[in-house]
Amino acid sequence: MTARPTGYLRWILPAMLALGALTVLLSGRNLSMVFVELQSGEVFSNPLITWGQRALSVAVLAISGERILWHVSLRRPMPSPLLTWAFVIFWLGTVASPSLFGANPQISHEFLYPLIIGIAFLLATESERDQVVDSVRDALFVFMLASLILIPINPTMVLDLKYTQGLLPGVPRLGGLAPHPVALGMFVQTFLVCLWCRPFSRPWVNRLAWVVGLGVLFFAQSKTAWIAFVLCSIALLVVRTGPGLSRRLGDPRQSAVGIVLCVGVIAVVGAVMGVLLLGNVQAQASNFLDSAEGAQLVTLTGRDQIWAVALEEWRAHLLFGYGPGLWDDAFRASIGMPQATHGHNELIDTLARSGTVGAAALVFYSLVLLVLSFRYAKATAGLSLALFLGLALRFIGEVPMLMLGYGPDLLAALLIVITLASAADGARRQGVPAPARAHYRVAS
Repeated sequence: MTARPTGYLRWILPAMLALGALTVLLSGRNLSMVFVELQSGEVFSNPLITWGQRALSVAVLAISGERILWHVSLRRPMPSPLLTWAFVIFWLGTVASPSLFGANPQISHEFLYPLIIGIAFLLATESERDQVVDSVRDALFVFMLASLILIPINPTMVLDLKYTQGLLPGVPRLGGLAPHPVALGMFVQTFLVCLWCRPFSRPWVNRLAWVVGLGVLFFAQSKTAWIAFVLCSIALLVVRTGPGLSRRLGDPRQSAVGIVLCVGVIAVVGAVMGVLLLGNVQAQASNFLDSAEGAQLVTLTGRDQIWAVALEEWRAHLLFGYGPGLWDDAFRASIGMPQATHGHNELIDTLARSGTVGAAALVFYSLVLLVLSFRYAKATAGLSLALFLGLALRFIGEVPMLMLGYGPDLLAALLIVITLASAADGARRQGVPAPARAHYRVAS
């Protein structure tokens, strides 16, 4: 079989991230006034961004088209037919059907881009996956450094100075060059997973990247991103060191490992007991729920109202939903919620936008991702499982797999596609159901 040059897939995701950062940089935004700007309709768009979007669209189509044509010309089989069919069904159910049959049909060429990019990623090899992960790691590192450099230069662009809903009273929330601090948190969580699986070759750069990444993750103050990073770290540790760790715990010559774990467990239990015995938990909980932060928590930061509106739209348009234009400027104005740019939950947003047909496609695709993430967890040294967990956590309060266009928000959704497809390609070439070798270096 003809050897495949690595191609240019590795540039697609960094280019999306760069255009998103440039959009924020040229917008002149005030992060503390984003919702006010949405309400007034005074969101400024630089003409350079329009031309940049057009140039990126041409580049994305050329890169994806080259990858697809090379695959077809050699008549190579799909690495994972199950993943391919699930992805296509997901796009048909959540994009095509509401565009054609929704209560407010809408057709746009932008809806085709995620399908074309996804198909190209579904054809990727293991070497291409490594290059894509490395390029995402590098791009996100530069993205974070640029966000930090802008703090003394233009603090209002990258910091929410009026943020009061976090666990750090009086500390501004870092949004950087991301559309929102929540998006920055998820970008950084993805960066740390990529860095863990594909560390920099130079130790000092690797250490700096961990310090910057953890710092930005902390000051983005995204609780979802914090939880996602913890769960992803546990998944990576279990996949990479689980069998070896159990053997070391049972080895009397490795008693230090067991001692460290026991001390850690005792410390955690002791801290919990101290809070329960020495603190008035009931009074503290009552005071918290009576506070502004507690009220935000009970109402899930106001998302319960958005969910109620979304579910009402689903009930009104049960089969194919409202259509792709849900949450556009006109709809937000009609419901009096300028901040509701999406449904703040993947399933609820899909129900409202794409109806029961779209929701069924979403559930099917998510189950396929879940099964394949576990199946190829060992082959990818935990990367597939970590990416899925991060994506699943974001499902709760965000919409990370909206395929009505392309941009930095789709970074994790496309990254897991290329990870699973390339792992399936490696398994197919080896002739085994799930390769046992690991293709990633363990971070030091």
